Amino acid sequence: MSAATRPDDASAHQTVSRSLTLVLAAACGLIVANIYYAQPLAGPISAAIGLPIAAAGLIVTMTQIGYGVALLLVVPAGDLVENRRLIVTTIVVGAIALLGAALSNRPLPFLTAAFGIGLGSVAVQIMVPYAAHLAPESTRGRVVGNVSGGLMLGVMLARPVASFVTEVSSWHVVFVLSAIGMAALAVVLGRTLPRRAPASNLRYAELLTSMWRLARTTPVLQWRAFYQACLFAAFSLFWTTTPLLLAGPDFRLSQAGIGLFALAGVAGAVAAPIAGRTADRGWTGPATALAMLCVALAFLLTHIAQVGSGLALALLVAAAILLDFGVQGNVVLGYRAIFALDAENRGRLHGLYMSAFFAAGAAGSALGGWAYARGGWTLASWIGFALPVAALLGYAGRRGYEPGPPGE
Repeated sequence: MSAATRPDDASAHQTVSRSLTLVLAAACGLIVANIYYAQPLAGPISAAIGLPIAAAGLIVTMTQIGYGVALLLVVPAGDLVENRRLIVTTIVVGAIALLGAALSNRPLPFLTAAFGIGLGSVAVQIMVPYAAHLAPESTRGRVVGNVSGGLMLGVMLARPVASFVTEVSSWHVVFVLSAIGMAALAVVLGRTLPRRAPASNLRYAELLTSMWRLARTTPVLQWRAFYQACLFAAFSLFWTTTPLLLAGPDFRLSQAGIGLFALAGVAGAVAAPIAGRTADRGWTGPATALAMLCVALAFLLTHIAQVGSGLALALLVAAAILLDFGVQGNVVLGYRAIFALDAENRGRLHGLYMSAFFAAGAAGSALGGWAYARGGWTLASWIGFALPVAALLGYAGRRGYEPGPPGE
């Protein structure tokens, strides 16, 4: 293996220029947005393809299933397959699936394409550990934080962008434009990303089998996954139920108004680079506690003012920013902790980490919908508050025992 392709050598570290970090961050944002475009469009899509309204949730669920499957089966391959080729191939799969969704006029073809969109979108979770491999230890948190900031922007901008584009054209245009963007992105990344060939001699089946061992024997992974699972479940609960609250009789916001509210969460993306730099300085411990407190406080803020008032709406906006700040900050702290472990296992560790809290996010969405239907925002928000408190209690009990980087 040449020096240019070795995972953690000095020549690779020199490739992490500011421009390459920006390319990776922008690419992550564009790719991850594909998972979220359909969320505000489930109504018009289901009507257009003849899907019963009771089954409209499958439009989002199939994308999430595809993404979850790829987290377990594709992301670990980053420890085995040359990373640039794996990233580009996965993006091409997503581009084909997006075009298929745009051209679909029946439920089965669309849902199949939605599954493919989830598969293709997992390229972002190959790129995050890829960026960690290229970065030297001293700046790894900063690089991963900057790349993750782009990812978070994509998550938060996707829903309002999809709503606004559909309002002036149609939902088909959203998918066509994204398919074109993914094809162009695959070309750009194929030409600009440095090669990174893993040194592992494992076969693919052995790679997957080893994940169970890593999950059982890596305390840092176990606890960072638990912390982020609690916070991401609260995040998903919040963003599932607040549109229902805002569209309801208390606030009566239009779809455009809800889209503008979703933009507020974009401000939380600044947490990623801040968290990365904080971890590089060895302050992971206090930053973790602060992230959990931010998420808990976000839910408490929503109980200060009378529901439906202007002040209540302003506090909801503040809560969205604070919650996204805490969740995004904590995920980057988790990246930094697990990427400080064995470099040869980064793809698998990352896949396990993401799978754990992604599943928790899906559960948080379902729990939020159930809670809102039975007890409105009051019940949903108190459950949301309990989740970061559980993470904080777990962290307090584990403090000083968990191995890892300084401050961990």
